[in-house]
Amino acid sequence: MPTSARLESAYHQARERYAELGVDTAAALQHLAHIAISIHCWQGDDVGGFENPGGTLGDGLAVTGQYPGKARTAPELRTDFEQALRLIPGRHRFNLHASYAEFSGSRTDRDALGVDAFRSWIDWAKALGIGLDFNQTYFAHPKVVGGSTLSHPDAALRRFWIDHGIRCREIGAAFGQALQSPCLTNLWIPDGMKDTPADRRGPRERLLTSLDAIYAQRSDPRLNVDSVEPKLFGIGAESYTPGSHEFYLGYAVSRSLLLTLDAGHYHPTEGIADKISAVLCYLPEIALHVSRGVRWDSDHVVTLGDDLQAIANEIVHGRYLGRVRLGLDYFDASINRVAAWVLGTRNLQKALLIALLSPIQRLKEAELAGDYTTRLALMEEAKLLPAGAVWDYFCDTQGTPAGHAWLTEVQRYESTVLARRG
Repeated sequence: MPTSARLESAYHQARERYAELGVDTAAALQHLAHIAISIHCWQGDDVGGFENPGGTLGDGLAVTGQYPGKARTAPELRTDFEQALRLIPGRHRFNLHASYAEFSGSRTDRDALGVDAFRSWIDWAKALGIGLDFNQTYFAHPKVVGGSTLSHPDAALRRFWIDHGIRCREIGAAFGQALQSPCLTNLWIPDGMKDTPADRRGPRERLLTSLDAIYAQRSDPRLNVDSVEPKLFGIGAESYTPGSHEFYLGYAVSRSLLLTLDAGHYHPTEGIADKISAVLCYLPEIALHVSRGVRWDSDHVVTLGDDLQAIANEIVHGRYLGRVRLGLDYFDASINRVAAWVLGTRNLQKALLIALLSPIQRLKEAELAGDYTTRLALMEEAKLLPAGAVWDYFCDTQGTPAGHAWLTEVQRYESTVLARRG
């Protein structure tokens, strides 16, 4: 039996199984096909960027591994991502950092960046028919002093980074206008203290003033949408971060911005799934950076585990798909980087599909009736329903490899393209 016919046969059997529990697989696949994931540029080159080739990350960031074939130029990174897109079902977005600017002549510092440094990215995204998202870059720069940027005591230093934030928002709006798709422009800073601080108030008040200067002018939401991202700790900032969850939650709510929840930015035993419905009681939208921390915010490639499934369940079962902007954030240099993009994105899609295929209506009815026995029994039975057959059918109908067949394509690309980079 040809592959497509075999996949379709397995899908029809799975469809009947799900229908017995009142689940419409066709509707689930239609939903999944329209979920766009913002896929991060920095997996392709180990967060290197192109403004300062050969520079070091520093500032609490670390990428481990020396797998060959890393993208060394922007054209190589774009080519690698195009290969990844061919193996990921659906239509998605590309998430850039400001440090991925390209300069044809003299280098422009971050406080004076303009959209001209990203024209090639815009032209490329337009040709692919995808949207761009953007991140302000507050690391890997000599003006990150003592691990601080927007909360630093020096007013001139803060002014440099304030201007960077303002320029990035302008670039984000230019992306949105050029591509006719609103750009999410995210802010995260590495500021913090390695040991117990004597003053927790001062840095937070300086950060508040800096943020207000960056966001003084409102963006047209049809072009640019602003988001702020908290973090509990980092390397060199183990004891204190002025931009904590509570700080940015209050800021986002009071300033009508989006809040970005990163799966690795909290206590190792703390998941972000439960935060989603809580935060969305007060904000119209949020953004997610889906990652996988191992013991700390280590940004491992996303796998189809309990934490990821809990996030997908919360989004889908809470009917938040139109209010959550999904993005990925990890960087692994120990495996093929194109494969890392494909693995993480497909795993997030699988988790979303499993959530869409859940008999959630029956579960909620049982819960409202106080029938917790039925609720638990159905939850457990659903775990062995044939979601894999539905996923393979989805991949096939989207023109992408089903099962692990995508790996053969990555290996071919490695031998013909990546291996030649030395």
